[in-house]
Amino acid sequence: MDPHTKASLVPPLEVVPLPCPTERPPAGHSTSTAERGSFCLALCTCGWRGPARRSRDLARKDADRHNSG
Repeated sequence: MDPHTKASLVPPLEVVPLPCPTERPPAGHSTSTAERGSFCLALCTCGWRGPARRSRDLARKDADRHNSG
């Protein structure tokens, strides 16, 4: 069996850049989602980062829970 040599490396999830607002951040939290390979995670302007999920819907729910909590 030949080794798989055409795979491209994906950066680790720890290096996902946080949203960088151009102005002063809002009084509340501003969340978004980012994708890395087959994973999606929720990010917030306060520095919070949710767990990596395979489901975008679960990542959005993580962000909603962070905003409401």
